[in-house]
Amino acid sequence: MKLENLTFKGGVHIPEYKDLTKDITIEKAIDPEIVYISLHQHVGAPCEAIVSKGDTVKVGQKIGDSKAFLSAPVHASVSGVVKSITKMYTSDGWKSDCVVIESDGLEELHESVKPLVNLDNLSKEEIINLIKDAGIVGLGGAGYPMHAKLVTADDSNIDTAILNGAECEPYITVDHRVMLEQPESIIKGLKIIMHCLDLKTGYIGIEDNKKDAIEMLRSSLKDEENIKIVSLKTKFPQGDSYRMVDAILDRKVPEGGRCKDVGAIVSNVSTALAVAQLFELGKPLYERTITVTGSGIKEPKNLKVKIGTTIKDIIEQCGGFNGEPGKIIAGGPMTGKAQFSLDTPIVKATSAIIVMTPEEAILNEPVPCIKCGECLKVCPIHLQPVLLSAYALKDMFEMTQEYYVEECIQCGACSFICPSKRPLTESIKHAQREIKLARKKSKK
Repeated sequence: MKLENLTFKGGVHIPEYKDLTKDITIEKAIDPEIVYISLHQHVGAPCEAIVSKGDTVKVGQKIGDSKAFLSAPVHASVSGVVKSITKMYTSDGWKSDCVVIESDGLEELHESVKPLVNLDNLSKEEIINLIKDAGIVGLGGAGYPMHAKLVTADDSNIDTAILNGAECEPYITVDHRVMLEQPESIIKGLKIIMHCLDLKTGYIGIEDNKKDAIEMLRSSLKDEENIKIVSLKTKFPQGDSYRMVDAILDRKVPEGGRCKDVGAIVSNVSTALAVAQLFELGKPLYERTITVTGSGIKEPKNLKVKIGTTIKDIIEQCGGFNGEPGKIIAGGPMTGKAQFSLDTPIVKATSAIIVMTPEEAILNEPVPCIKCGECLKVCPIHLQPVLLSAYALKDMFEMTQEYYVEECIQCGACSFICPSKRPLTESIKHAQREIKLARKKSKK
């Protein structure tokens, strides 16, 4: 099987802007005095608080949980006292209940945080339950509960596990750094996933702009036969799981389908690291590494940050702003969320904080479409963005459905390439929201 220079049809080449942080070692951030831990940091049902105002908590202690299958518990990221439970906006744009904890500075670990027993002594169900209790979700940005992915994969005819190390969004270097600094743990995480699903074949897909990470992981896997490193062309959105399966396995996920429908499970390399650290250290997901970068930051860094830390606290640890900020984005510039406040806390799915200058943040005025067809060429789903957008802007949502609007992954490639700077992705997102809302109302 070919393992070099693989890719998918479509996509776009975007300036990378990764030089600011790609060679900077991950640094542990100073713990904040107060954290604001959202009870809804994942796809699925929100958690309910299982602590109250005035309670003393320890690092790694479960503070929120749900009886729903599609959910993920949340844990205290600092030790201290619960000051309140209040609604507030988080960096992913949602308003949710947050447990506010004032740190005592002791960083005392909860008694449950300890290395787990030998993996071979655990059943598949026990492994999945441990992953669920640890609150591990997809750290590539989606926030899908890992235990749910494993359960649905186990019910399907899966033959291959893939770790996504593409990190195709500009600016972000989190996955690049963890692949260089903790390759053995990432491999262990993949092996746990493969063990859980009884799989014999695994791949780690990495874009070819990270040659040092490719070499590092290949060196770490030199004695392994069942896990291979795949070099992928640097192109956006190569990190989308369906594109990853297409490039590596030459399998097309059907309309409305999932990776499991073509025999694959795809997880992010940082998610695999979290799985490994659960079994190595007994550590639930209460902190993550993020990239803090952009021309508007004085000292760009890769930081290991406690979940619930505010953007303000993170920016201060990077020397503050480099002049007046023009735009602050949580996540990547293509799929992230612009922030309206520095007081919003990060969540499990926050991979980066990007600060742009006012000059970089200027929006171009859209002009009429010139019918060049570039948006059709780059669409990784092979949709017709120009038609979808035209119908969406006229609120003709039924027509957008005839052109498969719900298959759009909102990657933004069409908006990026458009010479007329049409609001393609924005209008298509609008159509998707309206269709979902109408469907929800019809069920009442």
